[in-house]
Amino acid sequence: MIAQPQERFLRISDVISRTALSRSYIYALIGRDEFPAPRKLGARCSRWVESEVDAWIAKID
Repeated sequence: MIAQPQERFLRISDVISRTALSRSYIYALIGRDEFPAPRKLGARCSRWVESEVDAWIAKID
């Protein structure tokens, strides 16, 4: 049996560090459906799926 790797969630600060984009530009890209949208984990908690952000980075490289 092969164990599936656990999916990680990233904070906005982690997304900014990985992409070198500003917070406002990330949200502008999300608004144009050009960047992965965050997932709501609670009333005041949103996180990005690490694999989706990594795939977006790979796509633009």
